[in-house]
Amino acid sequence: MTLPPTVSTPRLLRLFKFIFYPLDYLEDYYQKYGDIFAFGRSETPFVYISHPQAIKEILTRDKNIFKSAAGGGFLSTLLGDNSLLFLQGERHQRERKLLTPPFHGERLQSYAQLIYAISHRVIEKLEINQPFNVRKVMQEITLQVIMKAVFGIREGERYQQLKELLTSWLSFFDSPANAAIIFFPFLQKDWENSSPWGRFLGIKAKIDELIYTEIKERRQQENYGGNDILTLLMLAKDEVGNPMNDQELHDELITLLIAGHETTASSLTWALYCIHYYPEVAEKLRSHFSILENNGDLLEIIKLPYLDAVCSETLRIYPVVLSTFLRVLQTPLDLMGYHFKPGTAFAPSIYLVHHREDIYPNPKQFRPERFLERQFSPYEYFPFGGGSRRCIGMELAKMEIKIVLFTMLSNYQFKLCSSRPLKPVRRGLTVAPPNNFKMIISQNS
Repeated sequence: MTLPPTVSTPRLLRLFKFIFYPLDYLEDYYQKYGDIFAFGRSETPFVYISHPQAIKEILTRDKNIFKSAAGGGFLSTLLGDNSLLFLQGERHQRERKLLTPPFHGERLQSYAQLIYAISHRVIEKLEINQPFNVRKVMQEITLQVIMKAVFGIREGERYQQLKELLTSWLSFFDSPANAAIIFFPFLQKDWENSSPWGRFLGIKAKIDELIYTEIKERRQQENYGGNDILTLLMLAKDEVGNPMNDQELHDELITLLIAGHETTASSLTWALYCIHYYPEVAEKLRSHFSILENNGDLLEIIKLPYLDAVCSETLRIYPVVLSTFLRVLQTPLDLMGYHFKPGTAFAPSIYLVHHREDIYPNPKQFRPERFLERQFSPYEYFPFGGGSRRCIGMELAKMEIKIVLFTMLSNYQFKLCSSRPLKPVRRGLTVAPPNNFKMIISQNS
């Protein structure tokens, strides 16, 4: 058996296109090579795959014959070696069990009112009939949610310090040019304030100090009375009675911050854009909200089928992460008529699957009704990844998006400043709306 079609473009040109034109990068190769294509001419290539049945085989056999390849390099520097994303085997299972309870059931629902209050407070500060930067507002909301629901830090000096540092740190890779530092290790020179990488590490060191101080003080005071996620993780114990240590707590908090702040802000920005680029969607949402406005039950609102469909369609057409984490093969595998050796790296492509014409007719069109007309398998629709590596904060993110949209659309009117379609741009390891996207807010008539 032969290997899949191999991309012949020189590596440097591929990398340039991957950084500056990530969607064209995927779509062009898909058009040329189809459902599966490889990079590298070794016997263990890097393989992109966008066939749902093949992705099902990979994700359902995840624990047995694949190893996640998320660790090392830039991501380890960013998140820490104890991040759930990097752990393997029994340690991964232990950490996932400890992290799961705060993100489900009543624990999760307890954050609904907090998200609503934060959204309302941020939106009401906007100047009526004036343009506002959508992404910055969405970032403000999602950062406050993370600070209070996840970190459990109350407003005060430390809250303000951490908020300012996090804002500065997370905006570091807000353009494709800055993102190049991620992909070219030779640019990662720690010359303190004299180099971009040095400044990045300097800010991170200050953030680390504040988080470790918060953890230390809570342990000393035995201050475990809150329902924030940090408190719940400090109380959690594994099957043999061991709690998470300070470094594990720190690394998981940073992971939740990166995964839950930037990505949710991007999805909210896309949602607000799509809803108003297609005015019939905004009208339909508002009519749904008006039915429930009087009872104010947030848990009923987030169950609205059409609101759920709008969120699902947003995440389909604009997934923030284009592929799942790499799966590195540990044993020989036959897949789609090809034979792969151990060491082959697979990248199931979320974006390409979400834009398959045979699954989503007219895939570039924003049409929430798709998700009311049929159910899609977790191998046809997987914006939060899949298998044992699916995002643990998925339900919190979906709930946050729904509540923020309800808060905004039930209290205010919004209008696009331009009729030109938005084009996604690279933002670090993710793909996001452009930073200069603006809308105008006005009072409900």
